[in-house]
Amino acid sequence: MSAVATDNPLVEAVALLGAAVLLVPLFRRLGLGSVLGYLVAGMLVGPYGLGWFTDPESILHLAELGVVMFLFVIGLEMQPSRLWCLRRYILGLGLLQTAASAAALTALGWLSGLPVRVAFIGALGFTLTSTAIVMQLMGERRDLSPTAGQKIVSVLLLEDLLLVPLLALVAWMAPVHAASASGPWFAVLKGVAAFVTLLVAGRWLLNPLFRVLAKSKVRELLSAGALLVVLGAALLMQVGGLSMAMGAFIAGVLLSESSFRHQLEADVEPFRGLLLGLFFLGVGMMLDLATVRAHWEYIVFGVVAMMALKGACIYVIARVTRSDHGEALQRASLMALGGEFAFVLFAAATEGEVLTASQNAIFTAAVVLSMVLSPLVDVVMRRLPARRAASVPEHAEDAVPEGLNGSVLMIGFGRFGQVVSQPLLARDVDVTVIDTDIEMIQAASRFGFRIYYGDGTRLDVLEAAGAGRAQVIAVCVDRRETVNRILDVAMREYPDATWLVRTYDREHSREVVSRGVENHVRETFESALHFGTLALRRIGVSSREARRITDVVRARDATRFEQEIAGVDWATAGTSSFTRRSEPVPLTPPRHPSQALNQQAEVATRAKP
Repeated sequence: MSAVATDNPLVEAVALLGAAVLLVPLFRRLGLGSVLGYLVAGMLVGPYGLGWFTDPESILHLAELGVVMFLFVIGLEMQPSRLWCLRRYILGLGLLQTAASAAALTALGWLSGLPVRVAFIGALGFTLTSTAIVMQLMGERRDLSPTAGQKIVSVLLLEDLLLVPLLALVAWMAPVHAASASGPWFAVLKGVAAFVTLLVAGRWLLNPLFRVLAKSKVRELLSAGALLVVLGAALLMQVGGLSMAMGAFIAGVLLSESSFRHQLEADVEPFRGLLLGLFFLGVGMMLDLATVRAHWEYIVFGVVAMMALKGACIYVIARVTRSDHGEALQRASLMALGGEFAFVLFAAATEGEVLTASQNAIFTAAVVLSMVLSPLVDVVMRRLPARRAASVPEHAEDAVPEGLNGSVLMIGFGRFGQVVSQPLLARDVDVTVIDTDIEMIQAASRFGFRIYYGDGTRLDVLEAAGAGRAQVIAVCVDRRETVNRILDVAMREYPDATWLVRTYDREHSREVVSRGVENHVRETFESALHFGTLALRRIGVSSREARRITDVVRARDATRFEQEIAGVDWATAGTSSFTRRSEPVPLTPPRHPSQALNQQAEVATRAKP
């Protein structure tokens, strides 16, 4: 596999990670993005650079799982209802853009002197955009509107769906002696069977499976289950001749309305990020610099011409479909590249004798070069002064929900959290609940809230559940250690949110204040005050007087707490008490001494604390 350490995979892993760790931060700092950093790192250590790795395809096959997991995460965000709302973009805009790009690029190849069949295959490879690179670039952009992002994702999904029909078309174009004996229709039937099998299994097996795993209380099982679903769906699609990434996307969509959705996303995320970086490294390694040098005029002209022509087609289609200038320019700059599916198409066409080995090498080099140049094009286009045209109003029925945009993220839905949620429900506040107890998840489902199974002490779970977009984060769990851990892990990450924290007792309140929390409520304080108010009423104190007394006690308690925070003992003014456990102190001076009514009480009151 590599010239660096043929028999030592650990050295190979260190070489790959070292190249990425050195170059990716540098490219990010230069404003060129992480994708280009990965691609250049791959070129550097690959067979056409330093030659440390001689078989990039083996790395690319493994790293393709990063794209698979990427599509799974996207699927988790795409509820079936939301996907249905995107049908006009997928089937309308997607087909129109794909057909226009393929036709224009085929014409360009034919005018350049290629046979029509060869020009068509090359055009198809360049038409299918790299989902991994585009989604990564979209994630790094801050100026892309939600609607523009939805349209890009819709086109990418349509291109993924087209892979099998295009492979069948390539098989049909092959000479008779090179074509498969079973014919292209068998491949289509096999793909349909795999697709239906995945839908059936996902509809009736996935949610029951994760409910069983969650009840086991073994968190590692949920992680294993998430990987099993992703890899199993990818394998099923691969057996059916379909895109592995599409299989993972479908599995994600089928789990998108599950209570375990964000826990699954958090479990997959570390693998996704690492393998996606490895995928970009593998793509960089595949750039055959020898082929580029041997045919540099043809390849450079072809890449520039195809990127310009494809970008122009995308821009025109965007304007025709009523996108404004800025959005059309963004889409064109992001999608004017080839993609990883081109390698599959070119390999199938070479096997079917539609392409020669030399044509395959040239086309592959051109596609890889376009993938390398794409982040640079995106950077340049972002830095150009954009002319903002007025956006065409969207029809109300085309609006697509954007996910979490609510006010309150509630961690813990036990007795305390359930009561807290009642006034929020009455005011129709958008609430998201995170809990690890299946019974609490089921209880929250009756309130109409967004409910996610997950561990609120994990930063990745909080991020996946939308903590970064919540106005208020309410910590309602009952264990003080868990509360402290949540604050230690997450408060610095989400400083813009207002934190409301349930505390166990007075000492715990001091602990959370020391962590920077301003809004905290002792779980029994207000209910106990109300209880005392009722007691006053029942012995004949007027309602107004009972409330006045309660307000005085509340104010005195607040004063005592402030002095304790300042390090002064409220009862023995001047004594440091911050490091000691808070002792019960009367907030109103007693009018007479205590009196023991039996011997045991007398002994207890005389004993030193």
